[in-house]
Amino acid sequence: MAKSEEQRLPRKVDERWEDRPETTRRKSELGETRIANEVVSIIAGLAATEVKGVAGMSGGVVGGIAEMLGRRNLTKGVKVEVGEEQAAVDLYVVMEYGVRIPDVAYQIQENVKRAIETMTGLEVLEVNVHVQGVHFQTEDEEPEEEPPRVR
Repeated sequence: MAKSEEQRLPRKVDERWEDRPETTRRKSELGETRIANEVVSIIAGLAATEVKGVAGMSGGVVGGIAEMLGRRNLTKGVKVEVGEEQAAVDLYVVMEYGVRIPDVAYQIQENVKRAIETMTGLEVLEVNVHVQGVHFQTEDEEPEEEPPRVR
């Protein structure tokens, strides 16, 4: 096969992951497991938004206004550093008005740490919560009510 033909062929799945620094590798006698950093970010984002009092994640301050993002892009507002066995997380959140921020922040830290450690086996060294804003419920917005579970 000519060299130009080799370059056009799709690469093997393993080759794409080989040189990616953004993955965590775990080896066992059965093989290797690789966890992408984005997976750790998604776990952290989901765990943070599960906590009562969190209005959403913030993508950062744009023009002096914190942009609140919904659950569609769960990596927004999440920054992770992942090593071979450890992880550190920074979360940028918007809180609901009226909550006790230190208590909610602590619950976020506990929930995120537990979720990442349980799902990935990584040791979470720190979870830093950066409160970027406070969400006020307007008169137009109705409080979210959960539908009844049984009829």
